[in-house]
Amino acid sequence: MLSASDLAGRLAQNAEAVCRHYLSAGRRAGNYWLVGDVANNKGRSLYVHLAGPRAGRWTDAATGQFGDLLDLVRETCGLVDFRDVAEEARHFLSLPQPEQVSDLRGDVGDGPPAERPATERARRLFRMTEPLAGTLADIYLRERGILRASTHGALRFHASCYYRDLVTARTTSFPALIAAVTDAAGAITGVHRSWLDPDGVGKAKVDDPRRALGGLLGNGVRFRYPVTDPVPVLAAGEGIETMLSLSHVMPGMPMVAALTANHLAGFHFPPGCRRIYIAADADAAGRHGIEGLSRRAQAHGILPLVLSPELGDFNDDLRWLGPDRLTASLKAQLTPEDAVAFLTA
Repeated sequence: MLSASDLAGRLAQNAEAVCRHYLSAGRRAGNYWLVGDVANNKGRSLYVHLAGPRAGRWTDAATGQFGDLLDLVRETCGLVDFRDVAEEARHFLSLPQPEQVSDLRGDVGDGPPAERPATERARRLFRMTEPLAGTLADIYLRERGILRASTHGALRFHASCYYRDLVTARTTSFPALIAAVTDAAGAITGVHRSWLDPDGVGKAKVDDPRRALGGLLGNGVRFRYPVTDPVPVLAAGEGIETMLSLSHVMPGMPMVAALTANHLAGFHFPPGCRRIYIAADADAAGRHGIEGLSRRAQAHGILPLVLSPELGDFNDDLRWLGPDRLTASLKAQLTPEDAVAFLTA
């Protein structure tokens, strides 16, 4: 019986070949393979160790995703069941079909996975933050038309948050907007960091000013989201600023920012959910997230409805068209009962 660890080890022995096959949009840089994300987009946010004791281990600095090459095969191929992942890995390695494969890592199964160290690091970072009101992060959001961000407990401020350049390994620190990623019970599983320019002129001038840390899959940054009561109606999307912009004109609607298209597609629905509004993102990855979440919602008997901005995104609508125009646009897209219940007058 071939274990998951054995499969992952054999993939790691051929790490560069795996990357060239499944992440063909990337490139080698020293002992790393750099690519944009698990969807094989161009960029360098995701890096795979090609040699040494960590060969085959990978991290996406923008989303906080990480794992071994079996996880990478699962993500790039959009697979869910471990048997399908193992079959794909065996096909790549040209291994014979075994009678049975066991997932000895504990990543797939009926019970919860073991908590990873990144989750504790995320919780520790969040404990080091301060309230948002009046901080540089609050000012940054206000300049983007988001005036009530400090009322959301998920958002905090860190005056000097550690930053490491993944290519040069140079380290420094910047002020940062910190957002708590939580599970359905309200427990912090990760954080999202948005590094800011100390002079108050937007994001920090680094290649990737946004990164997540910890457990994102199924979770998200939640706004006005009860953890004890049923949530019959909610809105979900990728970006924090997108969902804060919607919350600005729909302050009573529970909302969640899943942070990436892949994580949006895998968001865990709350008990009692009947309708989910999905905030549209126009790029290819965004469409993938919308389609994936819509399919899963329908399979759970939940009605998915897509909300589309007039401009590039809902923060553009809020900033350039104004809250009244955004409200009118949303009124035409919500069900009549939700328009009455959630839209501000």
